[in-house]
Amino acid sequence: MNFEITGKLVVKYDTQHIKDTFKKREFVIETSEDVNGSVYTNFIKMQLVQNRCELLDRYNEGDLIKVNFGLKGNRWEKDGKTNFITNLDAWRIESASVAAGPVSTGHTVNAAPTAQAAAPVATAWGAAPTAEGGDDLPF
Repeated sequence: MNFEITGKLVVKYDTQHIKDTFKKREFVIETSEDVNGSVYTNFIKMQLVQNRCELLDRYNEGDLIKVNFGLKGNRWEKDGKTNFITNLDAWRIESASVAAGPVSTGHTVNAAPTAQAAAPVATAWGAAPTAEGGDDLPF
């Protein structure tokens, strides 16, 4: 399952060489969402792996970026206890224009607000409302 999110790049870490055959690079983006008049800010840590670590090189902290990513999870046993970990694995990064606003389709995570009023965004959980206040679902 693939997702997309837009936010401000606030931290980019150096590439870590975990093993001879595995490397990763972590970064953090900031997003905000308005929920009933209250603005909630989130700091989302993501990672790039292997040959994708270099995707972050052309961006600077403070840049607005759009990230396509997938959810990855692993389970492992340690001392008789089962542990789980979830990673947000980025696979594409592009510059996001503030003027364009957070418009996307498909599986979408709320995007950072812009200086302009944001248009309704379709999400994985439903369609964007129409101007008449309804929706465009066929049922």
